[in-house]
Amino acid sequence: MITLDKDPPHVEELKRLLPGPQAYRAYISKWLVNVNDACIDCGICAEVCPFGVHERKEGDLHLSAPKSQRCIGEACETQDFYCVKHCPVDAITIQKNPLAEVLGNPRWTNEMIMATWVMAETGKAPERGLEYRIGRAGGGFDLLDFDFPPSKRRYDPESLTGIDTSLPLNRRGTGAKIEIPIPWYGGGMSFGSVSLQIMLARAIAATAWNTFTSTGEGGYPEELVPYKDHVITQVATGMFGVREETVQRARLVEIKYAQGAKPGLGGHLLGDKNTPVVAKMRETVAGTSLFSPFPFHSVYSVEDHRKHVDWIRAMNPTALVSAKVSTPTDVDMVAVGCYYAGVNIVHLDGGYGGTGAAPDISKKNIAMPIEFAVPKVHKFLEKEGIRDEVVLMASGGIRTAWDAAKAIALGADGVILGTADLIAVGCVLCGNCESGRGCPWGITTTDPELSQLIQPEWGAQKISNMYRAWQLELREVLARLNLDSVKDLRGRTDLLVRIPNGPSPSGGVAKW
Repeated sequence: MITLDKDPPHVEELKRLLPGPQAYRAYISKWLVNVNDACIDCGICAEVCPFGVHERKEGDLHLSAPKSQRCIGEACETQDFYCVKHCPVDAITIQKNPLAEVLGNPRWTNEMIMATWVMAETGKAPERGLEYRIGRAGGGFDLLDFDFPPSKRRYDPESLTGIDTSLPLNRRGTGAKIEIPIPWYGGGMSFGSVSLQIMLARAIAATAWNTFTSTGEGGYPEELVPYKDHVITQVATGMFGVREETVQRARLVEIKYAQGAKPGLGGHLLGDKNTPVVAKMRETVAGTSLFSPFPFHSVYSVEDHRKHVDWIRAMNPTALVSAKVSTPTDVDMVAVGCYYAGVNIVHLDGGYGGTGAAPDISKKNIAMPIEFAVPKVHKFLEKEGIRDEVVLMASGGIRTAWDAAKAIALGADGVILGTADLIAVGCVLCGNCESGRGCPWGITTTDPELSQLIQPEWGAQKISNMYRAWQLELREVLARLNLDSVKDLRGRTDLLVRIPNGPSPSGGVAKW
């Protein structure tokens, strides 16, 4: 398994909880490596390939089937280790995978998805061959780059353990002092929208990394209780599954006022996904579609918001409180109101997030993109003189460690992940999340058979490996910017530049 350095304090727990790496399930690769019947099993390809595409297991007379997901394709053709030209019987051919060409979308490109799978398997970013730092959306983070100082130094991310990536979650004078070793945690995905196995996988990975994951608004399954110190209880407008004990067991409680993908609409879970076990958790009738109202009909002012925060703290005096809000045009005033209501964390959820169940009409037309909302709120909090008393977290379209770094440079303290966790365990963004049987990968499904496709420990290993890769990437970014801590990156918009002419057609950036 991937061995972590000394930063995460739960290393021994990680080794206990995440025994992997288990064999990675077959997934779509950019290239297809074919070996025909002319192969004589000479093993030359295994000797010359530095990426492990060709292997002969100890004691085997024959080569293993080529691992196409490790191949870098045409980038290899000019190298001395190109297996095709070394094969004495011309048995090897390499071609583009037609399935990869239809994977993803302009925001989550096929190469970004495949690179996330590589990170989930290896704990490291792809060495070459996949453009994972930027998409082809034509806006947002895809138009931003870091203005790195000129340097000929080559950085080994594994050696940058002295660079601090930790984030304190309470900057007020009172309340519990909680610090996480990485500046991100898992966002709310409710029981019903995703399977219990996925919730467990995220909770195990959060426990291993000493960070958090959120229950979402679907209640708190008892199976999560062993990981309660790393599970956020979400209190949303529907109040599904919210009970006094679920609030009392949490170190961090999130009040969800709105979701960036569906501002003004509330949440919804269609009847097919409201199975008997989901209905029992949500205290509803099985088979009925469930809709969360918008907004809380008891909150129409800062004073009402304060009553909500006080209500949470009356049940759990030691809990930190986060307010999840969408990004309307007056989001800066909303954030200030959250501060005066007494919250510890202001969670800005931009319009790019949400599962496949979120309507496109809202995702693409209503909420402010997160890269606009973050600097707007950051600057207003500074102007009000309260910036260092509140933790500002950003979500809604954070795809990579590079996106996370850019969000922090724009003014956030950290980011919150959703879709990235799911892609780590095999999501292909098919967009069928809202249907009952739905997800063929067993991720966003409540079907009792399909959900068994994801074993929690296996899924946790993949998510944990991705976190490891992200931490290495973030440290390298900080090192190249001559920064010793991620805290020093907050609000450093002077370190960002606009990419001239936008992303290249291949999804990369010319200057890289």
